[in-house]
Amino acid sequence: MWAKNPEISQKGRNLMTDTTHSGDPAADGSREPRRTSVTKRGGGDPASRGRTTIADGVVEKIAGLAARDVVGVHAMGSGISRTFGAVRDRVPGGGGARSNATRGVKAEVGEVQTALDLEIVVDYGVSIADVTGDVRENVIAAVERMTGLEVVEVNIAVSDVKLPDEEDEEPESRLQ
Repeated sequence: MWAKNPEISQKGRNLMTDTTHSGDPAADGSREPRRTSVTKRGGGDPASRGRTTIADGVVEKIAGLAARDVVGVHAMGSGISRTFGAVRDRVPGGGGARSNATRGVKAEVGEVQTALDLEIVVDYGVSIADVTGDVRENVIAAVERMTGLEVVEVNIAVSDVKLPDEEDEEPESRLQ
């Protein structure tokens, strides 16, 4: 039987003690029952002892990386945002990898749900309906698995199609 011990308390948390009595004589031969004391701290499941908040940027990064994994997605964001991103990447302290991971992604995060808006560029020749369906499925699976949040919607805007003979707006880095 668990009983609160008012004498034992730590930072406002009650400690619980469990004392069991055995009918067997004690090891020293006396007739006193053997006592075993187990102390448990706090109460309830450790996962319920606090609050976890997830920033919008965390969900945006997860969604951006999950969307990029889909075959047929050439890039994230509009042409203008990719151009500004390429310039920002070259400036020291300009954002670099963080801006690349979240480019073209906007998240609204609540306590238990999130909604996402994505802007993508698809490769020429792919089925846009198939690609957006795959992106939506991959993003929902990744965000829900990693955050535990319910994804209520994933809105996708296809802002451009990458033609085979077009050069990328973001030139490759000369550094290797």
